[in-house]
Amino acid sequence: MADSSLGSILVDGKGMTLYLFTKDTPNVSNCSGQCLVAWPALIGKPTAGAGVDASKLGSFTRPDGSTQASYNGWPLYYWQKDTKPGDVTGQDVNSVWFVLNADGEAVKG
Repeated sequence: MADSSLGSILVDGKGMTLYLFTKDTPNVSNCSGQCLVAWPALIGKPTAGAGVDASKLGSFTRPDGSTQASYNGWPLYYWQKDTKPGDVTGQDVNSVWFVLNADGEAVKG
């Protein structure tokens, strides 16, 4: 978890913001092709850092056989236009991409 302009949000081990896609379903990604170019998946099995509820961490197998990390069932992604820790430029893109709070819920404020 890290503090941001949107409050405390889920980040990776390097402090890069992670996002959920509201068109996904629990442990199923509906982002493929060009979507994955703009929104690269967080690949691998996640480990809990400070402030993260380890019981909400998970992963699942994508159609290409890779393992994507999830939190509270939401597949996790990066946004290609975030270039440094603390960037949240993917927030509310197309009203379907949002950062996550510690409960694993979309931050929509």
